[in-house]
Amino acid sequence: MRCARLPGMSEQATSSARSVHALFSQGRLTAIPRRPARREQLLTHLAETLFEQGRDYTEREVNDALRTVHDDCAALRRYLVVAGLLTRTKDGGSYRRGR
Repeated sequence: MRCARLPGMSEQATSSARSVHALFSQGRLTAIPRRPARREQLLTHLAETLFEQGRDYTEREVNDALRTVHDDCAALRRYLVVAGLLTRTKDGGSYRRGR
């Protein structure tokens, strides 16, 4: 499937979207990238598509959302937190989309 360039979308953003799309097969993530830059592209995509800005999520909700794309939801959750794309709330009981 080809990634169309939307109005106002930069060439770099279009290239990034194609790069992320290549990591999926039938809607599932085939592997978590080892290269940091590639993993960052994936994590940004996941944060933007799976989590709403300004909403709190329980750990279970985060895991369920991540499980829709890959079975290792714990690794993806950790990567998202380390990248600052998900933050734990002060009480530690929930997560919120960062950046």
